[in-house]
Amino acid sequence: MALKKGEQFTLFELETPESATRSDEVPEPDQPSLFDVDDTVCLETDSGVAEHPRTDDIIAPPDERSNEVETEPTQASELDATEPAALPPAGEAADGHAVIVTAAGTYTPSGHTLTGPVNSIEKLDKLIRWATLTPLGAPAQIWIVGIEACEMLGWIIDPGSEDDVDDMEILRTRAAEELTAILHATLTPMLTAGWELRGEPGHVVHLSRTTGNFTSMVDIFIEPYVWTYWNKDFGWGNRVGDMGILGSPTAGTYLPDDDLPAAQELGRRLAWCAQHLGVLPGPTPARTGAAIVDKIKRDRTRSGKGIVVTAGGPVPPLDGEPRGDLEPAVGWTRIPDLEELSDATQLVSIDQRAAYLASAGMLEFGYGKPRHLRGENALDAARQLKTPFGLWRVTLPPGDMLALPPALPLPHPHMLADQPVQTWITTVSLDALQTSIADGGIGAELDDLDIAEAWVYPEQGRALDKWAKILREARKVAVDTGDTAMKRFIGACYKGYIGRMVNPDMWTAKQMQHHHQPLWRAAIIAHCRWRGRRVAMRIARETGRWPLRTVTDSWVYPLPLGVDIADESDALGKMTLEKHAPLTENITVMLTDARDTHEINLALKAAFTDEDEGNI
Repeated sequence: MALKKGEQFTLFELETPESATRSDEVPEPDQPSLFDVDDTVCLETDSGVAEHPRTDDIIAPPDERSNEVETEPTQASELDATEPAALPPAGEAADGHAVIVTAAGTYTPSGHTLTGPVNSIEKLDKLIRWATLTPLGAPAQIWIVGIEACEMLGWIIDPGSEDDVDDMEILRTRAAEELTAILHATLTPMLTAGWELRGEPGHVVHLSRTTGNFTSMVDIFIEPYVWTYWNKDFGWGNRVGDMGILGSPTAGTYLPDDDLPAAQELGRRLAWCAQHLGVLPGPTPARTGAAIVDKIKRDRTRSGKGIVVTAGGPVPPLDGEPRGDLEPAVGWTRIPDLEELSDATQLVSIDQRAAYLASAGMLEFGYGKPRHLRGENALDAARQLKTPFGLWRVTLPPGDMLALPPALPLPHPHMLADQPVQTWITTVSLDALQTSIADGGIGAELDDLDIAEAWVYPEQGRALDKWAKILREARKVAVDTGDTAMKRFIGACYKGYIGRMVNPDMWTAKQMQHHHQPLWRAAIIAHCRWRGRRVAMRIARETGRWPLRTVTDSWVYPLPLGVDIADESDALGKMTLEKHAPLTENITVMLTDARDTHEINLALKAAFTDEDEGNI
């Protein structure tokens, strides 16, 4: 069945959906596309006429239809929100891979009208089979936008009001259970037609259908209910943060309130991902990051060029394994001297621009089966011209025995001031500790570190270089075009993926286990920590100024006017001005009267009106 110019596919008259034209072959209809809406164009629906808003009203305030909960405060950024009219229109890169369904009708991501309303599960089945969508780094996607589109499919839940619960997690859990139940109750026509559920249905319904030797997969995303899925990528406890490609309600990057503008903006974002990342967005930002890795892996496997990692890299069995992270991010505060505040007029927070992404692209990571070395064998391995990637059991000397600056944290979070500590560190930290104090290390010789044993990897290389390049270039496009939503999404992708490397439960499927790389994550954290300390030492040499606090990759300084400590370069990993606040009399009193570091943190929080520092 081929559509002629100006025709619209009528969902009710499908007879042979298996042989239908692919959705990316549908010509642009004569009627206005979704992206041509203005205040005089409207589209008939079963219930009457749905008016389209003006194009310059496409981006509305954050959607609060389903997310009326407290959210993370917005961080200051080098990129302020811009007028949506300045953003480029949606391309066609996601056409043929995704379809957007609203109560008014269905559309390609680029805005071409496909069909009328989908008001039954049977019609949803026909739409999917007719569209014959193909995957793009992730299974093909059907996006259900707006609660009215859900009503047409019988997907309505009533978990209650947030006013009736003390903990929003209770409401979210109840809503998620109701959603799963209603999906099981309503999806029978699709299951009867040959579709199978992959896992429990929720805000994403994973479907597969096998015909002969061919299996097609499609994911149905139910936009109004994305809030029912709790994940660290999305939020913590009672807060909802970035919800993947849909954005953040608090940051003002969530989809517009009205369904058609929401569909239009979603289509733009889907096309943006397809064009700049080469994949459709996954159910979470972490999964999107994994999809990019897997696309590179497939390309390298076909070409025979580049590093291909096919197995996970769990932490080897360690004697005396430290509690928590192998390489913790730094978190430290000190009480300032009065002299430091005497000429200071402002508090300045600097942080490394996309720190984790920068380190991921430049580090060499180990893979393969590691060798366990003890005693002299471990020491000999460390003495190689190029230290192999691995873990090393070393003895960190007491900080008080070294000529370290007292106004900085100790060079490694496991180090103690008054006693030696035997612990495991990555190769990144082993190399860092051997650098001079001026370069962020302790100037240690290998013999000083008393290496007792090691796990070293037979292969190593820049396994994430292309992945980081794709994300870095996409981030630049977002920054250059003032695309706040996609810049934040890119950040969530690399932070989410690197953060989930440590968790094997995220990658239980056999084809996903190579994403479990806790030592890679540890190396990235260690590299960012060392790089930040090195910068702090340079700032001290150049200005005589020392930080009051550091959290992960950010540093807070009291400074007089005219002292600029941020880097001029816009390269990733360089120190950028995150935010600054006047050092008022009240804040100065809080700092000078502080009896402990907790009170210093309270003073800094009051100064910035925001406790979250860092733009990893």
